[in-house]
Amino acid sequence: MSFPYRRIIVKIGSNVITQADGLPDHARLAHLVDQIAEIKKQGIEVILVSSGAVASGRSMIKITEKADAVAARQLLASVGQVKLINTYSALFERHQIICSQVLVTKEDFRDRTHYLNMRNCMEILLQHQVIPIINENDVVSVTELMFTDNDELAGLIASMLNAQALIVLTNVNGIYNGDPKLPGVSVITEVKNGNLNFASFVSAGKSQFGRGGMITKSTIAQKVAKLGIAVHIANGTHNNILTDVLENKVEHTRFVPAKLASGKKKWIAHSGTMAKGIVQINDGAKQALTGTRATSLLPVGITSVLEEFKKGEIIKIIDQDMQPIGWGLAEYGAEKARETAGQKNQRPLVHYNYLYLQV
Repeated sequence: MSFPYRRIIVKIGSNVITQADGLPDHARLAHLVDQIAEIKKQGIEVILVSSGAVASGRSMIKITEKADAVAARQLLASVGQVKLINTYSALFERHQIICSQVLVTKEDFRDRTHYLNMRNCMEILLQHQVIPIINENDVVSVTELMFTDNDELAGLIASMLNAQALIVLTNVNGIYNGDPKLPGVSVITEVKNGNLNFASFVSAGKSQFGRGGMITKSTIAQKVAKLGIAVHIANGTHNNILTDVLENKVEHTRFVPAKLASGKKKWIAHSGTMAKGIVQINDGAKQALTGTRATSLLPVGITSVLEEFKKGEIIKIIDQDMQPIGWGLAEYGAEKARETAGQKNQRPLVHYNYLYLQV
């Protein structure tokens, strides 16, 4: 058995390991752990991003329908996370594998130093043959502090750890080119160049037990593939799905990776929601940035600075229609950016090495 990657992220969705009654599917979880253990024995490093804390909590404690939704989620997650990690620990122990728990929030990725501290923690776990099991800390993550769902978290972890692949397990065979219930509709087996608009034929509905839907998965997958990481979306309820995906034995959707991006550019790509400032650029600058050649953001193309920022902070770049173009690391602060806006022969506000474009 030979697999094409050295380090992979496996994201297990709530809908994979939760039964129809909302309780955990222990047999499915055990089978997935068996596969991960087999993959690890082949010399591949595996990082697991797993949902399921709320479902585990639901199996242990009953709450009234009158309970506040946020408070209920916090209660179930707090109780359930202990149950979930203990379940994983017992299952991996059968294979003489140690696992660890890593709970994160969106705030944990707020700055470069904190980001690198997290990465160093993950690397030392992997060096000691430990499988990190990562989940959003639903106990403290509420409203604006929440990731879109664990797909977003998995994409960020894949970028952080320079994984070769991200495998997203859900309860369907992949991304379909229409409603799967209709005749003639099929799985899109390969996506290249990251320019496919899924919104026209992918359902916006969310999974029964998770927060995200297939549009979220598609968006995250395209972003991650653009950074040089292969993404596979497959049906986690099928037996041997992980090994079959790695050996290309099962129908699923694969996003072909682009040229590998730098570590800092990967961080910037996933930090857009934490941008400190906003600069607006003219059409000429937009054409230059989005052309085929790598180009830095020069002051001559800046029309206005809309929100304050300091040197070294991530800024959002928008066009004349207020639409986002990308994000970058500011080489200097907002005050100097205003002084030099529209001027030629000034040093770049954002160097192309530290610029991530979404268009």
